[in-house]
Amino acid sequence: MRSSRIALFLAAGTVATLVPALAPATASAAGNPLNPYLQQRPAWHRCDSSTPATFQCATIKVPLDYSRPGGKKLDLAISRLRTSVTSERRGVLLLNPGGPGGTGVDLPQLMASELPKSVKNKYDLIGFDPRGIGQSSPVGCGLTDGEQNWERAYKAETFARDVKWARTVAEKCDARQGAKLRHITTRNTARDMDVIRAVLGEKRISYLGYSYGTYLGAVYTQLFPRRTDRFVLDSAVDPARVWRGMIQVWAEGTEPAFTRWTEWTARRDSTYKLGKTPEAVRKTFYDLVARADRKPIDLDGTKLTGDDVRAGLRATFFSVREAAEAVVELKKAAEGRARSAAPESGTPTPVPPSFARAVPADNGSAGFWSVVCADTRNWPRDPERYRADAIRDKARYPLYGDFVSNIMPCAFWKQNGGEAATKIDNKVRALILQNEWDSQTPLTSGQGLRRVMKGSKMVTVAGGVGHGIYGTKSCADKTATDYLTTGRLPATDITCKAAPAARERGGVNPLPLPTPPGIPGLDSRF
Repeated sequence: MRSSRIALFLAAGTVATLVPALAPATASAAGNPLNPYLQQRPAWHRCDSSTPATFQCATIKVPLDYSRPGGKKLDLAISRLRTSVTSERRGVLLLNPGGPGGTGVDLPQLMASELPKSVKNKYDLIGFDPRGIGQSSPVGCGLTDGEQNWERAYKAETFARDVKWARTVAEKCDARQGAKLRHITTRNTARDMDVIRAVLGEKRISYLGYSYGTYLGAVYTQLFPRRTDRFVLDSAVDPARVWRGMIQVWAEGTEPAFTRWTEWTARRDSTYKLGKTPEAVRKTFYDLVARADRKPIDLDGTKLTGDDVRAGLRATFFSVREAAEAVVELKKAAEGRARSAAPESGTPTPVPPSFARAVPADNGSAGFWSVVCADTRNWPRDPERYRADAIRDKARYPLYGDFVSNIMPCAFWKQNGGEAATKIDNKVRALILQNEWDSQTPLTSGQGLRRVMKGSKMVTVAGGVGHGIYGTKSCADKTATDYLTTGRLPATDITCKAAPAARERGGVNPLPLPTPPGIPGLDSRF
């Protein structure tokens, strides 16, 4: 669990064919096999005695397989926080925090303090746990903590073990979940969103999705363009790269961020003493990696290898000041010097409310692999392809390339005739928000989504650091709020500048978004 280890010193400084579009809830399409789902009436109730009475939860049913709606069913947990200003109400705003594997049923309550009043006046905030996640018929594969750790650096001497690990994960998931896994996909979650729309009695839905949630939102716009109202897609996934390419883009995006960090740190050598030139700073870091490879660095009782250091600091290099502070502390530990006292923690990590029932301990990881393996058929099946790619990408992107191109469980995932990846190509009017320095969905990724959503507009935050924008008091917030409240998009794509302080610090999930429990390597998810 490299990312959880590294956090110690980071703290010193995250169906075979397309089913026809679901009929509107007001339609009376006789004989429509989806009608029993579309005509459900949620039994709303207070989510928990510890939450406000206005925060309501319910469970509805959706078909496991939309091509066979009369077959097995899944539970879908939904929640709502209704607007108190009925005279201004426009409709519903569905929320998704990303993942795949992120829970969303508690988002309305968590986001209520982050969204502007004008938006909350317009919309009922709607949360949901995507199928297979959290309270929505959660999947589990019985994976150990070690089996959940997918961040594995390529080495010739360990590759056979990595192949065995990937095969084991795939086989365990198949043994526990079987054919169910091919239905835990983004396309089906988008179809579930349209069932939610119908049971809420809405002709169209608006949406705010972060990270993986941007891809989910884009797929919805492709399947149900006429049911799409105002969609904000924040920190975007490139549909052309799902999913192996989106994992590999972390390495591609990290190298320029690392270079930027070396330049920034060199200009502040009097403060950090890591090198007076970018080349010297780079050497300081890689000397620490080599030292940890020879003998793990003891950091507060945790032994860190060079691979731990590379994996754990990857996302942090996008936040130049935090990375410099982290490397200083790591250098002190390597030299046996006393570390600085860790600063007070900032925003506390939200605790899931007590209404959340127990889910499999590996639900986040199982849900992640279920989606990224079943969404697309483009994962190589030959382990030797992964070996060759990892060797190639370690040379191209030395900080992280071998991690993301190494063998993954999807190489052995049973396809079972699942659907191909959704091709996004539409003119739906959406708003895309993107930081220049985003560790999980780099700028090139947001630009990829903008290319295929031809009716959209994009706000790029120049110098912006971190993953997740709207609700962080970014220069993009006003544009997003105007769009959600008036429907007006900018006439053209625009660029705004991040505040000077925001260009140095940032991170994964700066918003109070829930994160899946028990996921090693959380920094390296969407």
